[in-house]
This record gives sequence, C-alpha cells and structure tokens, in this order.
Amino acid sequence: MATANDTTAFNDLDLSDLHTQQPNLEGRRAIITGGTTGIGRAIAVLLASEGVRVFTCGRDEQHLADALARINQVGQGDGISADLSNPQDLRRFFTSADAWLGGLDIAVINAAVPAQSASDGTEQDLRYQLETDFVSYIISAREAAARMKAGGDIVLIGSMSAVSLAGGSSAYTAAKSGIQGFATGFRKELADKDIKVGLIEPGFTGADFQYPDYPPERQREEINAERMLRAEDIASATHFMLTQPRRTAVSLIRVEPRLQDE
Repeated sequence: MATANDTTAFNDLDLSDLHTQQPNLEGRRAIITGGTTGIGRAIAVLLASEGVRVFTCGRDEQHLADALARINQVGQGDGISADLSNPQDLRRFFTSADAWLGGLDIAVINAAVPAQSASDGTEQDLRYQLETDFVSYIISAREAAARMKAGGDIVLIGSMSAVSLAGGSSAYTAAKSGIQGFATGFRKELADKDIKVGLIEPGFTGADFQYPDYPPERQREEINAERMLRAEDIASATHFMLTQPRRTAVSLIRVEPRLQDE
C-alpha cells in the first residue's frame, strides 16, 4: 500500500528522466569488420541508414564493392579489402579507418570464416579459423578501444554455438566460447572509460558464408517457416544495443529463430 512518504518521494523525482530518450546515432563513426556479406553487411547498411559513417572490410573485393554500393545508397561508407587474420592487413584496416573516419565511436567486430571441427582440415586450417574468429576479435577490440578517447561502444558478434556446443564445429565453437569470456573481462576493464562492450549471439541465421550447403531457396524456406533468422534480425539487435542510455549496459543479447530445433 502506498503511503504519503511514498507519494512525496515520487513527486521529488526528475520526471524528465521517467521517459528514456534513445541516443541518436547520426554523425557517429563506426568500423564494422566483415561488413561485406551476411550479418556484417546488414549491420553496416542499417547503421548507415541511421546517419552513421561506416568503414568496413572484407576479403573479397567484389563483395566489398557490392556492399559499399548499397551502403552509399542509404548513407556514407568506405572500406578496404583485408584479411584480418593477417596482422599487416589488420593494421592497414585501422590506419585506413583512422584516415577516413577521423575518430571512432562504434566498433562492430564481426569478421569470421565458416565453421569447422578440430578433427577436420589441416593444422593450417585450424590456425586460420582461430586467428580469424578469435585472435583478430581481441586485437580489433583492443585497437578500437584505444581510439575511443571520449567513450564508445564495442559490439562483438559471437554465436549461439558457444551455448549449444553442437558437434561438427568444435574449432568454431572454441573460438566463440573464447569470445564469451573475452567480452566479460574486457567489459570490466573498460567500464570506467565509458566504453561499453556487448556480445550478440545469433542462432541459426541465413548467411552466405556460414551455411554453404544451404542454397538461397532453402534459406528462404527456413526463414519463412521461422526456423531461420535473417541477417537483418541481428542488425536490429545491434541497433538496440547501441541506442540505450549511457547508464545502461546491455551486455548480452541472444537471438534465436522462434521455431529453431534444439
């Protein structure tokens, strides 16, 4: 039951704070690794449409050209062809981003390669998977944080593979599990610098790289049956994470198809 004191306390509140104002993304500067296809491209297009200046990278020059054409239809973007498992390419990406953006407010770390198991492929294949899906995440996040002198947001795109622990993709699962731990620790390290670190873990998502055995027509069937997500669904989750008040920390979002099988 409310008391007179309760009413007085409520009346003393700053009522302007009762309605949360979503931060405006317009004019902010973002890097998006792996922003030329799939989830990364969807994020790049959505953020560009909101007025964010986007700098991205991808390994395939034609995919890069196609993505930049779409990004620049709705906003402003640029990028380079780069393989972030290569330390020289990673440094070149950040140097190029510095020159084009002139600062950094948002980093979406997303670049990844198709999943494989530790029992398949060569040692070189496994090292490449871990360099791309784990090591480059850590280095990219560290480089981004060093540039966020006035605070910012780092979003790591992980995977529900780190939760489901399904067979057949053990090397990929190891990388994504590592990102879980890194996100938690890095978030604590940067909290007093006004840099947020969030992790988004998508479930079964239609993406050109991740499920090469799923042709586009089968992906459309699965999406229409609500057993598969669209890349744009993960872009929406990223947008939500980036548009919360500075006092809040949305540290983890898991997005699954409504009817995904266990």
